[in-house]
Amino acid sequence: MNYHIAVDIGASSGRLVLGTLADGSLSLEEIHRFSNGFTERDGSCFWDIDYLFDEILLGLQKVKSSGITKCTLGIDTWAVDYVLLDAEGNRMQEVYAYRDRRTDGVMEEVAKLISPETVYAKTGIQQLTFNTLYQLYAHSREELAAADQILLVPDYLYYRLCGRKINEVTNASTTQLLNLAEREFDADLLALLHLQRDQFAVLTEPGEVLGTISDTLMEQYDLPECELICAATHDTASAVLGVPVQNGRSSAYISSGTWSLLGVELKQPVNTPAAKEANYTNEWGAFGTYRFLKNIMGLWLIQEVRRLDGERYSFGELAELAGAAEGFRSLIPCNDPRFLNPDNMIEEIRQACAGSGQPVPESPGELARCIFDSLALSYRSYLAELEHLTGRPVEVLQIVGGGANNALLCQLTADIIGREVLAGPVESTALGNLAVQMIQTGTVANIQEARTIIGKSFKIKSYLPRPLPQLKELLVRWEELHTVAAAGDGK
Repeated sequence: MNYHIAVDIGASSGRLVLGTLADGSLSLEEIHRFSNGFTERDGSCFWDIDYLFDEILLGLQKVKSSGITKCTLGIDTWAVDYVLLDAEGNRMQEVYAYRDRRTDGVMEEVAKLISPETVYAKTGIQQLTFNTLYQLYAHSREELAAADQILLVPDYLYYRLCGRKINEVTNASTTQLLNLAEREFDADLLALLHLQRDQFAVLTEPGEVLGTISDTLMEQYDLPECELICAATHDTASAVLGVPVQNGRSSAYISSGTWSLLGVELKQPVNTPAAKEANYTNEWGAFGTYRFLKNIMGLWLIQEVRRLDGERYSFGELAELAGAAEGFRSLIPCNDPRFLNPDNMIEEIRQACAGSGQPVPESPGELARCIFDSLALSYRSYLAELEHLTGRPVEVLQIVGGGANNALLCQLTADIIGREVLAGPVESTALGNLAVQMIQTGTVANIQEARTIIGKSFKIKSYLPRPLPQLKELLVRWEELHTVAAAGDGK
């Protein structure tokens, strides 16, 4: 039996998941789970990258202690954040977290040097304040000049394991530095940052074998023999690979976690002026595809509410409290920049509601209901945009990731978009990571076969739309809310 390990690290947690395929059914076993999160120090936000690496090693030791002596391994994490290495291959600085405020106002500065229209035509990547382009522009120029290599977070973790330096394409595309036509780093954007092409490693496709764990680590720790396979290292890219086949029905997906990523998988990018205006992105996918999608603030909103409330309630309990609260009482424009990293999410939500003349949510249930109602309405708005920009009607919406567990949000989404919602698999990111490993090793033939196996191996729940008599009035309120937010610049 072949053993495959997915190292899947998100903004709030990470884990090592064992995947095994037997009799046409894929099974998962979580071997090791650990927390994650950025810390604020001296006014800046950083990830503890050494801690994450140590947790990978701890997880691999658990794999070995379970009796597995040989396996493959793939890594996926969040996007855009980077690590600087010196000429000796040592990390030069702490790893900034994308919610750090050093990029405030940077998009506007860069726009004076190169127009957003030109950047979008080149890269097809949406304008977000935390894109690597803007992070690097905000970084110390002297420190960047001294950097021998710039790796994204999963690339760095692979490097620490095996010593090989790569820039994997699904994550590298999120930097807003890759040229769609040339499929390479864009010379003009590198020049803007005073960077050289050789400061980035070779662009690497998912499925490439990167080698084995270094002899030094094997001597220091009791680890299994691991063949390291380049996964689709952006967690959304892996999540999309883990979306099951839809049997001919036209579909869109939401990868629902800290962010909600709503999109479709395409063979060609859509970097038109209309797509730029709507701020849709063309992130590179595995096997020659593009993830044409919209970033929506997502479950970060409820994660912060729960944290600030002292974690009195589980996410499931918050959903139950929301279900008991009055629906559509208060709404927020989820993608307003004010919710990216406020000092206090609860107060930010309350101020937004008060400022738009709505009832102020006080209890945890009211706050949660405000968030879930607003997310479902956001999904409707952006789904309509997606259909318009691609010219493809969507018959069914597939929600994968942690948000697929939220029955209230899934049903609200079905009711508001007026279409069937399929929820699951929850573990789509790990499944997509594992799919690449299984394809490379010949365990499955291709991604179509992998997706068929995933659909048969994991429970998918259907949510059919129910009548919503107040929908027309609700949509008018929703439009007015965004008009007010835009007029007030989010405040």
